[in-house]
Parts: sequence; structure tokens; C-alpha cells
Amino acid sequence: MKVYRPEWQCTFNVNDGAEESANLKERLAWFIRALADKLDGGGRTLKIDCSISPQVSRQDIDTCLGKGFEVAQGLLTQLAHQAACEDVMRHAKADLFKEDYQRQR
Repeated sequence: MKVYRPEWQCTFNVNDGAEESANLKERLAWFIRALADKLDGGGRTLKIDCSISPQVSRQDIDTCLGKGFEVAQGLLTQLAHQAACEDVMRHAKADLFKEDYQRQR
């Protein structure tokens, strides 16, 4: 009886700027992306390189990325909520945070 083993590979890289080893073409592309971010006013450009074997449809990849960004938004929203609560506590109960303030000096 022959045993079949599924084989797959997935690499996923996210960059928000040119790497030190980038060639002139890549550096120019990142310069243009940074310029577009400034023109748009506050955006952030990310470059996603995804290589999957065996091949998966572009639609499935886009669906996974969309779900991943939804999770990221939820986590960032929780982080913002926690930071807002901490700010309120720092103002309402400043005496509890005096030690932190003195350490920062």
C-alpha cells in the first residue's frame, strides 16, 4: 500500500519599507509609496509577499488577508480602549502613578 504525504509551503512577508539590501528599483518604489502616503495624509503602505504551494486562488488569499486585518483591527481597538482607560486612571488617580512618573524622569 502506497502512503501519500501532502506537501505544502507558505511564505508570508510584510514590509513597510525598503530593506538595506534593496536595489535602486526597490528603493525608488518605496520612495513613491512614502510620497503617496504623505499625499493621502496619514495612511500607511504595506507590501505583502505571499507564496503558496500548491497554488491557492487569489480570491482565497484575499479572503484570508481580509479576515486577518479584521482580527488586527479588533486587537488595535482593544489596545486603544486599554490606553484610554489608563489615561483616565492616570488623571483620576494620579497618586497611584507617581512612582511611574518619577522613574521616567
